[in-house]
Amino acid sequence: MHALLADGTAIREICRRLGLSRGTVRRFARAEGVEELLTRNGTGRRTSVLEPFAPYLHQRWNEGCTNATALFAEITVRGYRGGQTLVRQYLSQFRTTSCAPQPPRKPPSVRRVVGWIMTDPPTMDGTAQQKLDAVLAASSHLAALANHVRSFAAMMCDRRGHELEAWMTAVDADDQPALHSFVRGLRRDLDAVTAGLTLPWNSGIVEGHVNRLKMLKRQMFGRAKPDLLRKRVLLAD
Repeated sequence: MHALLADGTAIREICRRLGLSRGTVRRFARAEGVEELLTRNGTGRRTSVLEPFAPYLHQRWNEGCTNATALFAEITVRGYRGGQTLVRQYLSQFRTTSCAPQPPRKPPSVRRVVGWIMTDPPTMDGTAQQKLDAVLAASSHLAALANHVRSFAAMMCDRRGHELEAWMTAVDADDQPALHSFVRGLRRDLDAVTAGLTLPWNSGIVEGHVNRLKMLKRQMFGRAKPDLLRKRVLLAD
C-alpha cells in the first residue's frame, strides 16, 4: 500500500486494487509501522479498564485507605467493570512507598487535537489554545502540519486562490505524507480547485436542494412512487 502511495496512486484506486474499504486504506496509509496497527490506540499498549480510575485510587491511597477490597468496592460503584485481582496488582506497587505518585496526565485524543487544529484561532477557548500550544511544542512535525492546515483554511476563507501553487510547493517540500496525498488530489483538478478558492460563487444552493430531496426520500422509506415524490418536492414547505 505504501509503495502504491509512493507511486502517486490515488486512495480510490488502491481500494479497488486491494479490495479494501477507504477507511482501512487511510488507516494503513497513515501508520508508520506495523506496531501502530497492532495496537488499539497507536501508543504501543492496550488501554486498561482500570486506567480511568487510577487518579481516584491514588487519591484514596494517599488519604490513608490502603485496603484493596474497600477500594475495589468504591470504584465499582463509580463504574469499574474489571476484576478485584487487577486492582490488588495495581495497588501492590504502592505498598513499598510512603505514598502513591500522581498518575501521568492522559494526553488529548487524536480527535480532540484535530478539532483544535481545524478551529479558527480567534474563536478558540483559552484553555483549548493552551493545550494545543503544549501539543505543538512537543512535536515540530505536528506544528508544521498545523501551520499548513491553517494556511490553507485562511486561503480558502479569504478566496486567495492565487496562493494555491505556492502552498502546494511548500507542502511538497515538507515531510507530510498525508498532505502529499491531498496535494496530488488537488493537482488532478487544479483549475476547478483554483476557481473554487478564487470566485465568489459556489454550489451551496444546489447541495441544499440535494440534501432536501434525500430527506424527503428517507421520509417516504423508498415505498412511494416517483409521482408522489415529485409532488412532495414541489409542494412541501
